[in-house]
Amino acid sequence: MIMTELHTPVLLDETLNIMLPGPGGVLLDGTCGEGGHAEAFLRQMTDADRLLGVDRDPEILAVARQRLEPFGQRAMLRQMDFRQAAVAFASEGLRFGGILLDLGISSFHFDSPERGFAFSHSGPLDMRLDRQSGSATAADLLNGLTERELRRIFWEYGEEREAGRIARAVIAERGVKPLATTVDFAALVERSVPRRRWPERIHPATRVFQALRIAVNSELEGLGRALGQLAQLLVPGGRMAVISFHSLEDRTVKLAFRELTRTCRCPEDSPICQCGGQADFRAVTRKPIVPAQVEIERNPRSRSAKLRAVERTLEEQP
Repeated sequence: MIMTELHTPVLLDETLNIMLPGPGGVLLDGTCGEGGHAEAFLRQMTDADRLLGVDRDPEILAVARQRLEPFGQRAMLRQMDFRQAAVAFASEGLRFGGILLDLGISSFHFDSPERGFAFSHSGPLDMRLDRQSGSATAADLLNGLTERELRRIFWEYGEEREAGRIARAVIAERGVKPLATTVDFAALVERSVPRRRWPERIHPATRVFQALRIAVNSELEGLGRALGQLAQLLVPGGRMAVISFHSLEDRTVKLAFRELTRTCRCPEDSPICQCGGQADFRAVTRKPIVPAQVEIERNPRSRSAKLRAVERTLEEQP
């Protein structure tokens, strides 16, 4: 599916300011999506620099391939999950002058009813980023998991306070007929949560849909470890920037970057510092960068975005 309308990525100017010019070479876009960030990078990079874009969704990668075609061999694309990329690229001896991860779900997904990420239009409860993987869909989870498992997913991944009430409603509903469409599930959530307990600014099903999507795609699994592994592929002076869209992601990014920038790496039981107290990375953003109000008004989906970045120090540590 090739989209005719391409959306501007979130925090674009802020990301460009952090990442460029950088040390040059190859820049890794680990969540290439529709290729919005990648296109902007390639326009500002030198003709000698290249960009490697990866994404786990082959359908959206086809959109990026069409978008980046004018850049020829400077744009290289691969289908893979960035969480497995670090090991693969390390074995190939690849190093990067910059690494970007945009952890949000693209407008391509939200605006494609057949993908099942949104309830604004009726579609199957799918939510898989890679529909060729054969993995479980959102419908499989809703119709197959126990009440306790559903409650855990809604609470842990969606931070949904009505997780128990919604889980019970799912069990009761699927006893009559299986849950199959996005609008049916959203309507079930509306019915199961008393109106007085609806959140003020979002639809009552928003957090539950987020939770299901995270569970279907195992989005938080191995995220912190992957950030640490990918950072080791940066050349001195190279920066890693990560855009997250909910508190669970941002917390993981924050902790991973804190570990990377920790000065003393001696064992906790060591009486004195023997490593010299020099960190391999430094924080570029002390606090997360968030969208300006003008961007939020132009693109409401950007309202929860947070950008954090670290830089590999100029002198690599042994």
